[in-house]
Amino acid sequence: MGLPDVDVKTLSLGALGWLIAWVVAVGGAFAQTPTAPDPNTVPASTPENSAMDRELFFQLMLGELNVVAGEPGAAYAIILDAARKTRDPQLYERAIRVALQARSGEPALQAARAWKQALPMSREANRYVLQVLLGLNRLGETLEPLKSDIATSGASERAASISAVPAYFARASDKKMATGIVEHALAPYLDSPQYGAAAWSAVGRMRLDGGDSSGAMDAAVKAQAVAPGDSGAALIAMSLIGAKLPQAERIVRDYLQVNAGGSGSANVDVRMDFTRVLLDAQRYAEAAEQLRIVTTDKPDHPQAWLIKGTLELQDKKIDAAEKSFKRHMEITQSSSSAESNRGLVQAYLSMSQIAEQRKDFVQAQSWLNRIDNADDMIIAQSRRAAILAKQGKMEDARKLLRALPEKTPEDARQKVMAEVQLLRDNKQYKSAYELVAEKAKSSQDDHELLYDQAMLAEKLGRLDEMERLLRAIIAAKPDYQHAYNALGYSLAERKLRLPEARALILKALELAPNDPFITDSLGWVEFQSGNLPEALRILQGAYDSKPDAEIAAHLGEVLWVSGKREQALAVWREGVALNAESETLVETLKRLRVKP
Repeated sequence: MGLPDVDVKTLSLGALGWLIAWVVAVGGAFAQTPTAPDPNTVPASTPENSAMDRELFFQLMLGELNVVAGEPGAAYAIILDAARKTRDPQLYERAIRVALQARSGEPALQAARAWKQALPMSREANRYVLQVLLGLNRLGETLEPLKSDIATSGASERAASISAVPAYFARASDKKMATGIVEHALAPYLDSPQYGAAAWSAVGRMRLDGGDSSGAMDAAVKAQAVAPGDSGAALIAMSLIGAKLPQAERIVRDYLQVNAGGSGSANVDVRMDFTRVLLDAQRYAEAAEQLRIVTTDKPDHPQAWLIKGTLELQDKKIDAAEKSFKRHMEITQSSSSAESNRGLVQAYLSMSQIAEQRKDFVQAQSWLNRIDNADDMIIAQSRRAAILAKQGKMEDARKLLRALPEKTPEDARQKVMAEVQLLRDNKQYKSAYELVAEKAKSSQDDHELLYDQAMLAEKLGRLDEMERLLRAIIAAKPDYQHAYNALGYSLAERKLRLPEARALILKALELAPNDPFITDSLGWVEFQSGNLPEALRILQGAYDSKPDAEIAAHLGEVLWVSGKREQALAVWREGVALNAESETLVETLKRLRVKP
């Protein structure tokens, strides 16, 4: 049968490319009518002919032409027929893809099952059956393909295959049913010394995804019992820390203990994840210890140095922070990844802040000049403005911020907030209040903006307005812990309605457990209520968690009033070293007529 005249320009590049690739894969040029050889030519080798004859080539060409012409149904039928004739896996796969591109799930499943029937031992065919069933959300039919997928994986890769199972069911609509299927499929491996940890970890992840925290915790415990050094249980437990499951953190720490001193990527990744959990819980001292371990075990980990430097800068450990940021820059300087660029921007900003604290404004500007990304311009200009303000050039600083371009409404908001922060930092509360109040008129649903307005109203002595604004925020956003804390602390500071103040702060702590600043507020309520031992216990815990000048002011005053004056002086000295300009600390020392 002769081939028709076909203009290959009508084929899409994808279809033509696929067809050429298929021809090459099955053996080279398609079989042609032989011609008499030149008797004077000795061939270098005998060419290997493809199994594809003219008829099959024409059939496939016709199928691809139907794809290009927007007739996926006809294309699918032609290509699937060719697959059945040849039992070629690539043709079965092509038929499935044509069906899926046409959003025809049932035909895709039919092709996958035909492939599996033709080649029963093909793991790839089985996987396509499983994937299409999952895409169709026919969970009840996935058990056998899932069991087959795991059973046909090699012994060396079976643990990895089991670990991948939860990802298959990530989009399942019925999480409980999906979990049951996975548990049934993995039942033969749960007691296996070789595969038990992976199997229990997979079950735990399924339970976690389905909202079964206690079930996930139980699976993590069993996974760790099988293989204490495997990271699967620790990663599940990481997600459960703070969920009133104290055993979760113990599992993570046990894993880290087993892998202590190891620089393996899994160990380091788990430790960094744990560090982020601790930071989210504002357990800064513990987070710093984890970072110390990471930078010791894996000294070329850029993120560890960056976060370490940030914590050191917050704690006023300027020299240590500088070393950490410089180490981060050394590691990432040659990288062009987006993550590395973001890290460098943060390091430059922090180094500028360090130079600014040392009154080296030229060096501070030099660090900022390294930031050339337009997306970071607002924060860079904010730092430049702060430097100008410290040099007594407040109007120039404000003009610098106002000159920033506004591409989006969020840019405009960020500009206002940057200027408000600049004014607040320089104790120009009235100007800051006027600016934020004007912006708030058109942004009544912006709770952060209203919170700033409330705090500035408090600075100006407008306490009724502050309380009104904070209560409005609480009514509109009941999970905004800062509003509860600010209102409770304000009442406690003025010794007003102390039971209500305590209730507000306890609510804030419920929303943000372990927050040292909210804990400080609770300690202050107890002090104002005359409960000195309880106040001392709470404030000491807050200060241990987060050494801060304001917390030092409160802790020192409770120690002073309790007759522990040497201890009070020691705490105040630490507070002055942390931030000699803290308004709370300065006012406390002035009121008590103390020079630590």
